[in-house]
Amino acid sequence: MITTIQLTEETKELISSFGTKKDSYEDIIKRMYTFAVKEQLREFLLSSDKSIPIDEAIKKVKKQWPK
Repeated sequence: MITTIQLTEETKELISSFGTKKDSYEDIIKRMYTFAVKEQLREFLLSSDKSIPIDEAIKKVKKQWPK
C-alpha cells in the first residue's frame, strides 16, 4: 500500500540531502529511521542515569563477592 505524506519544499530538500540521485525518498527515510533507532539505543546504553564509574563498580563487586 502506498500513502502520500505532505511536506514543505524545505523539508523535502532537507530529506533529499541525506541521499544520492539513486536513492528514493523511501530509501532515505528508512535509512534515517534505522539511524535514529540506533542512536536512541546508544543513548540509552550510554546514559549516565543509574550508572557508576567502573572503579566504583569493581569495588562494589569485590565487597559483595570477596575471594
